[in-house]
Amino acid sequence: MENQLEALRRHTTVVADTGDIEAIRKYRPTDATTNPTLILKAVQKDEYRYILEKINKDFPHADATEKTNRLLVAFGREILDIIPGRVSTEVDARLSFDVTASIDRAHDLIALYEQQGVSRERVLIKLASTWEGIQAARKLQSEGIRCNMTLLFSLPQAVACAQAQVQLISPFVGRIYDWYKKSAGSDWNEAANAGANDPGVLSVKRIYNYYKAYDIPTEIMGASFRNIGQIRALAGCDLLTISPELLNELEQSTDPLERQLDPEAARRNPPAREATDEVAFRSGLNEDAMATEKLAEGIRNFCADAIKLDALLTAAN
Repeated sequence: MENQLEALRRHTTVVADTGDIEAIRKYRPTDATTNPTLILKAVQKDEYRYILEKINKDFPHADATEKTNRLLVAFGREILDIIPGRVSTEVDARLSFDVTASIDRAHDLIALYEQQGVSRERVLIKLASTWEGIQAARKLQSEGIRCNMTLLFSLPQAVACAQAQVQLISPFVGRIYDWYKKSAGSDWNEAANAGANDPGVLSVKRIYNYYKAYDIPTEIMGASFRNIGQIRALAGCDLLTISPELLNELEQSTDPLERQLDPEAARRNPPAREATDEVAFRSGLNEDAMATEKLAEGIRNFCADAIKLDALLTAAN
């Protein structure tokens, strides 16, 4: 009998959201995504310690930035040996408001991949969906460097990414769910806000319907899931990036899983066109308390983990 992971693959490209190489080998995703938090978690495991040790041995005099870049690429290179598709590697979140520095860091990462024999077509450079991150992505895309826009919580961010012609966006589901649940406090009704009614699911559906209604080619990859109900409700999204724990839950379940998102339905009832300039972006983001707060929080957390990763590389030297 077909399990839910197998059924999901019929409707959506399955992506592994992890730096755990063995988990990727087990679940056979098409693509994989990493971020500083996931790499920090992976590199502290005994089975991946050798990657960090090799960086320090081969490049003892490199600064923390170069060592971190080499570590990210080393994990990405090993992942690409397993998967048929692409790996996402993230630009340091501390550069989220610096267009030039973000572009320079992306160039460094791509150069390291190409030195390892990996073509840029197999790498997605992850950037935060700030206005500055999106402008960096616009420039990188024009150079043939494909970008994955992360920390995306709202339609104004998605529209700006589409206007910049980025390769892929990663609208977050679980972090939106977290915000609304915390905001509601004791009034939160889990059953009423589950599945198709989950606020994170509704946000991704809104973006999906907008993109498909206007034939926007940018790929949509739902991310940051808290439960498989959220994943089931987004079956049919272009891609979904899923943690090993939830991939396991999907694999263990044989309950029916049907496609939920339909591009033809979106085209039959197109939403109003959104403005795409900087004022519209900043105004729309400012009006959305959830998106404003979660974007800022996400950048802070990724910055904190980037600092921890720097310290780990320095301590291991």
